[in-house]
Amino acid sequence: MDEKPFFDQSLVSVVGLKAAKPLTSLGLETVGDLLYHFPRRYFTAEGGAVFSKPVLGEHVTVVARVKDSRYVMARTRKHHLLKLVIEDQAGHTMDLTLISRDRRAVMAWQNRLPVGHWAMFDGKIRKWNDKVELSNARFELIGGSEEQARAFHDFGLVVPVYPASAKVPSWLISRTIKVVLPLLETSEVPDPLPVEILAMNGWPSAREALRLKHDPRTLQDVRRADERLKFEEAFVLQAALARRRQQASALPATPRPATAGGLLAAFDASLPFELTAGQRAAVEQIARDLAAEHPMHRLLQGEVGSGKTIVALRAMLTVVDAGGQAALLAPTEVLAQQHHRSITAMMGNLASAGMLQLTGPVLDDVPGTQVTLLTGSLGARAKREALAKAASGEAGIVVGTHALLQESVEFADLGLVVVDEQHRFGVEQRDALRAKSLRTPHLLVMTATPIPRTVAMTVFGDLETSVMREVPAGRQPVASHVVPAAASAWVARMWEVVAEQVRQGRQAYVVCPAIDPAPAGKESAGKDSAGQDSEPEDDPAMSLLDLESPTGEPQQMVSVTQTIEELRENPALAGVRLGMLHGRMPAEEKDAAMSAFAAGEIDVLVSTTVIEVGVDVPNASVMVVMDASRFGISQLHQLRGRVGRGGHAGYCFFATSHQSGEGAVELLEKVAGTRDGFALAKLDLEHRREGDVLGAAQSGGMSSLRVLRVTRDEDVIVQARELANDFVSRDPDLVRYPELHRAIQILLAPEREVFLERG
Repeated sequence: MDEKPFFDQSLVSVVGLKAAKPLTSLGLETVGDLLYHFPRRYFTAEGGAVFSKPVLGEHVTVVARVKDSRYVMARTRKHHLLKLVIEDQAGHTMDLTLISRDRRAVMAWQNRLPVGHWAMFDGKIRKWNDKVELSNARFELIGGSEEQARAFHDFGLVVPVYPASAKVPSWLISRTIKVVLPLLETSEVPDPLPVEILAMNGWPSAREALRLKHDPRTLQDVRRADERLKFEEAFVLQAALARRRQQASALPATPRPATAGGLLAAFDASLPFELTAGQRAAVEQIARDLAAEHPMHRLLQGEVGSGKTIVALRAMLTVVDAGGQAALLAPTEVLAQQHHRSITAMMGNLASAGMLQLTGPVLDDVPGTQVTLLTGSLGARAKREALAKAASGEAGIVVGTHALLQESVEFADLGLVVVDEQHRFGVEQRDALRAKSLRTPHLLVMTATPIPRTVAMTVFGDLETSVMREVPAGRQPVASHVVPAAASAWVARMWEVVAEQVRQGRQAYVVCPAIDPAPAGKESAGKDSAGQDSEPEDDPAMSLLDLESPTGEPQQMVSVTQTIEELRENPALAGVRLGMLHGRMPAEEKDAAMSAFAAGEIDVLVSTTVIEVGVDVPNASVMVVMDASRFGISQLHQLRGRVGRGGHAGYCFFATSHQSGEGAVELLEKVAGTRDGFALAKLDLEHRREGDVLGAAQSGGMSSLRVLRVTRDEDVIVQARELANDFVSRDPDLVRYPELHRAIQILLAPEREVFLERG
């Protein structure tokens, strides 16, 4: 065997190439990979319903007994069939057909699967001749023998079912684990939990927890293992975040206290409205952080339209007043351009330092600054000018996309980094921008998606949090409706409302999930090829369709190009000026389309989700989301937040091909029924897979949770956070806890450790 620690040894060296090779398709290459590939559920003779709510197209592994069995010859006489009816533990049944060209093989299957025997079946749920069945199925007698199958039925044997694939069934994983598990007794098993915590809670060791998880005798064994393993995951994650917070707080930063009579004071004097209580509280928290000698690490989250941009701009002006610069990092060119336009407009002449004043008063007492835009698609001359202004300090505020991260970008004195829509950037990306300063700049992270507390403690656990729930005065209500495509009268009325609003001088968005017509899953459907500054791709894992697929087959997504052609032919929209916007358009065309819409030269803008956040056109009063089931709950709330921003009531329509009563439509109706973004964030969290919540883009690598669920384990996370803070404060380098230190290193990729050290 390898001389590596047992958990780091390759599976090939332990179980052989034949057994190990299939598992590589699941990413299981080492002993540790395999032993931490936990069962997703367990079956006993008294288990719950398995077939009661089948999902068409889903690949499943089930434990069931044979209720009926009969041999049939196919009409073509080329195939022999074994027709089975299998029954789960709750009495629900499903058809299953095993097929072979060899009659002897089918007869052998029938002998091995007599009526009454239990087995594990693996296959895909589909509909055939109007009946739901398990197709392309394979089977394995429980434990591999009829005796163990009877034991399962008679004595309640607990059978683990592992996350599997069509090529690697659950029992193949189980067999390999049964080979590896006994070797734990004579091998060193790393345990990141300090002995004090184990003793305090009476939890099993890491070795015993793994054994109970993979080879339980009772479901109580599983619960004991889960309790310990959940806390282990939460504790390691929170310890990593506690170390990051402590390292950041120890770094020096240039204090940027508020300055009387500067840009900020002039800006505040020009505001035509008062800040909300939530805005004022966030402003005070940020001001205290900026004045400190250690870098600010703050998350600014709030309801859609709660006024986060003004709060962030005040922070940037505070830093400029104190002699520094601020950089605003946005995920898309459209959003970066929108920020540049809105910040420049809000500042007025304050953003014209060193430039010819054509309108407005000349500012004698306030020097002002410049707001510069830097994106990947800028022409060579414009890019040189932007780079020069950033490097010289002439531009106090630099707004940009990923282009800000390039090595050629330099700042005279970067004092504040503002990251918009943090969930679209990794930890390393925000830190790459902060690394452009000799002294660690302050950091303000903004998100327009309300974040449940458990997620804030994990994904953003290294940041202090400011929350804004209030919406500024003047925001109008938005009436939301779900429009099934089959209800033709409703669809017609939807477009009539759009036309009516346009006739009244208003404007509308029509958002589609794809750019060009193509079956779902095809790369050309919704992805941009324009490079790093293109609009973000929609994550299929975020869509409501993940919860339910009516046919199990890919369906064509509604596209921008197809929809705009249909709207041109729609009599209800005759004379309406249509425009198009998506991420594959050249930057100048995108900017022209958005500028024309903002200027009222386009009545209806047909777009992808490139307008999801940050876009502010107060005259827009209607949002139509086509194929709405393709989007996630929070995404739909963001899209709805683009209207009702002026003095006019808004309308939002969620058009869908699903029918009333289906799960996706029920969720759409819940979104339509509430405007509370925090309530919707919780609903979203309940319906998303854990990997979506803690994806690498959001968490910087902290996406390896296997047992812990942030959707329901808040108490565990809170306890782990408190204990992790205590242990790290007493031993910052974890000298006395080397296994915990090693677990943190495994959790965080090496390149991310570099950024952690930088803060």
